[in-house]
Amino acid sequence: MSQNVLLIYTGGTIGMQASDKGYVPMSGFEDVIRSRLAHSHHSALPDFEMIELNPLIDSANLEPSHWNKIADLIIQNYQQYDGFIVLHGTDTMAYSASMLSFMLQGINKPVIFTGSQIPLSELRNDALDNLITSMILAAFHPVNEISIYFSGRLLRGNRASKVKATGLDAFDSPNFPWLGQIGLHIELHNRLFIPSEKENFISPTFDPNAVSILPIYPGICGQLASSILESEGLKAIILRSYGVGNLPDNNKALLSALRKAHENGIVIINISQCLQADILQGQYACSEALNEIGVISGGEMTLEAAFCKLHYLLANKLSVDDIRKQFPNSLCGEIDTD
Repeated sequence: MSQNVLLIYTGGTIGMQASDKGYVPMSGFEDVIRSRLAHSHHSALPDFEMIELNPLIDSANLEPSHWNKIADLIIQNYQQYDGFIVLHGTDTMAYSASMLSFMLQGINKPVIFTGSQIPLSELRNDALDNLITSMILAAFHPVNEISIYFSGRLLRGNRASKVKATGLDAFDSPNFPWLGQIGLHIELHNRLFIPSEKENFISPTFDPNAVSILPIYPGICGQLASSILESEGLKAIILRSYGVGNLPDNNKALLSALRKAHENGIVIINISQCLQADILQGQYACSEALNEIGVISGGEMTLEAAFCKLHYLLANKLSVDDIRKQFPNSLCGEIDTD
C-alpha cells in the first residue's frame, strides 16, 4: 500500500515568484511542484495531494488565527493521510511549528514544516531538496511529532529558531539536539522523539493582544515598561533578559512596573536574549528581585515556544494561578524538566 502525504501550502518563499515589488506568493503552486518532481525519481516518492490557503500569506503577515487554519486542515484530514507537510515562510515558521506542537499534542503522524530561502521557481534553489526530503520523512519514517526540516536538519518544532536570514541552513535548535541529520544517509535519533501518547487536538480562539514581549536593554525606561505592561488586553508578557536571566536591579522604576503587573494578574516569563542559554534566576543578585516579584523562569525555552505556550494556555481559559503553575512544566518537549 502506497503512502499518501498531504501538503499544506500557506505561502512563503518556497512558492513565491518575482514581481516589480519583490517576491510575492503565487497561487497554483501544486502545478509547479508536480512539474519539478516529474524530473526526479518520483517512483521513490509517496503519493501526495495539496491544499492551498486562500489567501496565501507572506509569513511576515502571520496572525494567530492562521494557526487555527493550519491545525484545522490537519485535524480534518487526519485519517486520510499518513503524514503532513506544511510549506511555510521562514520568518515565522518556528512560531507556527511551536504552536502546532501545543495544539496537536499526542499526534502519532509526522507533521513537518519546511520551506526555502530561494523560491522553487528559481533555477538555483534549496526548495526542491527540502521538499523531497520532507516528503520522504513524512511518508516513510516515524517522525511522529511536529518538526522542522531544513537544509539537512530535522528539528523539534518547539525547540527551533531561525538563526540565519540568508544562509540556507536557516534553522537550528541551540538548546536541544537535532532529531536527525540528513546527508548521504537519513540518520534519525529515535530516542529523542516524544513517546506516543493519546491524541489531544485543540484549536482554541487566540487573542492577539494577550501576549507581548519586553526586551531589556541598557537604560530601559520604567515608564516605557509600564506602558507596555498596562496595555489593553494584556494577560502575559515575556521579558527578554540578559544572560541567565539578569536585568538592571538598580532600575527601580522597571522593578516597580513588573511588581505592579504581577499584582494585577499579568503572567511574567523570563527568557534570555542569548540564543543558547538557560534561565537561572537568583544566580546573580541582580536577578533575585525577579524571584521576589514572582517572575517565572522560562528555562531554556525559545522565545517562539514561550510566546506560543502562553497564547495556548490563555486560550484554554486557565486561571492566572494555573498558568503560573503549569508554564514551567513540559507539555510536548518544549522544555527540559529533569
